[in-house]
Amino acid sequence: MTGLPVVLPITTERLVLRAHRTDDLDDLTRFHGDPEVVRFVPWPVRDRAATEETLRVKLTQTELLAHGQWLVLAVEVRDTGRVIGEVLLKWASEGQGEIGFAFARDAQGQGYAAEAARAIVRLAFDDLGLRRLTAVVVEGNDASARLLGRLGFRQEARHVEAVHFKGAWTTQLVFAQLSDEWRTGPSRRAQSSEPPRDR
Repeated sequence: MTGLPVVLPITTERLVLRAHRTDDLDDLTRFHGDPEVVRFVPWPVRDRAATEETLRVKLTQTELLAHGQWLVLAVEVRDTGRVIGEVLLKWASEGQGEIGFAFARDAQGQGYAAEAARAIVRLAFDDLGLRRLTAVVVEGNDASARLLGRLGFRQEARHVEAVHFKGAWTTQLVFAQLSDEWRTGPSRRAQSSEPPRDR
């Protein structure tokens, strides 16, 4: 098994998706410490020290060399240089991946998440040759579910109270898309010039 050839940075109309840097700490702390942002993501509310600790891990998550690895990229606004979120791509197994994303509260509703997530889907299917992508969403995270729908994902499963998530048994929704669906669907044709709203 050989690694997948990830070429960074990835640029879109308004964003740069790149490896994290140590000077991202202030921007990451702003949204990693926001309870509303982390409500539906696996990690807890983090203070600056905890964010710095996890940033050290993110600095190494820039390649996909083996199954199970996550590529974790900072999402930077080209005009300002501010990091407003993160996008993730896991090389789950041969031909299969999983995506994820999280964005600062004041960056939501402006199409940034759609623009960044579309770029990651394009990377996975067009550049890396993956055949299938999934995304797992906690039930109630309607904004992410809608975004995945706009990107061409369909809900494949609903796992009722399948995971103990932040102190409670939680239902998960599983979304998926095949490369053929991406290449023939409206989201692929839209590219990054379309700025659909996140909420």
